[in-house]
Amino acid sequence: KVGLNFIDIYQRSGVYPLDLPSSIGMEGVGVVESIGEGVDNVNVGDRIGYVMGPPGAYAESRLYPADRLIKLPDYLSDSQAAASLLKGLTVSYLINRTFAVKKGQTVLLHAAAGGVGLIACQWLNKLGVEVIGTVSTDEKAERASAHGCHHTVNYTREDFAARVEEITDGKGVPVVYDGVGADTFEGSLKCLAPFGVLASFGAASGAPPELKIAVLAKKCLYVTRPGLGPHTATPQLTEEIAVPLFDAIRNGLSISINQTYALKDAADAHRDLQSRKTTGSAILEI
Repeated sequence: KVGLNFIDIYQRSGVYPLDLPSSIGMEGVGVVESIGEGVDNVNVGDRIGYVMGPPGAYAESRLYPADRLIKLPDYLSDSQAAASLLKGLTVSYLINRTFAVKKGQTVLLHAAAGGVGLIACQWLNKLGVEVIGTVSTDEKAERASAHGCHHTVNYTREDFAARVEEITDGKGVPVVYDGVGADTFEGSLKCLAPFGVLASFGAASGAPPELKIAVLAKKCLYVTRPGLGPHTATPQLTEEIAVPLFDAIRNGLSISINQTYALKDAADAHRDLQSRKTTGSAILEI
């Protein structure tokens, strides 16, 4: 099983250039068929998952660094793991490291009905955090609400910054989790409370505009561009965000797999993801 992610589109399109020849894909699940000399963290037959580099998940079999493999708990199916590792680990570092949320806070989450969004809505809700989520359709609003989003804002017909101001009584939010990019970046800055953090972790609509740093001064804002790579650079760092994710899943966090494609239909999968037709997570079956 292979997890479908926006980074796959970035790799295919050249936004993230690869050294050719190369396959694409950063998230997969499988079984260890053989191990090299001195490997002691996994055994032949183990169910494992992996995220991030090196790319090449769109394959029936591959060589992969043993120290970057993640052993999967028995309660997590192959499909669930393929759909949740990259997205779930992203949520884990965003809400625990990038900006550690606290019970009673209100946050703004863009693309609340996407793969990252549906995991984040549930997790934040369980932590006692009030979630304002942006979506592009009424159907996606219903899906986000069903997964714990308290306030949904259809950004195609509403000014999300104005709605955030209304919902927070003009106070703004301490953090915006923004995986959309170009379409939401400037509005996200407007939504922040003084000393707030804009976590711009993706660019589904294109790269954000260049930031004129002086605009941050009025409210002493912080902008960061976090990514999963540094958070999984060592086995210890990976474990620190994987354990909370696995615990959350064991305790009821649901992984929504709403689209499944055969590997031969990967082009269709990319078109659907890029045009925002998908909801929740999507996987490729090999």
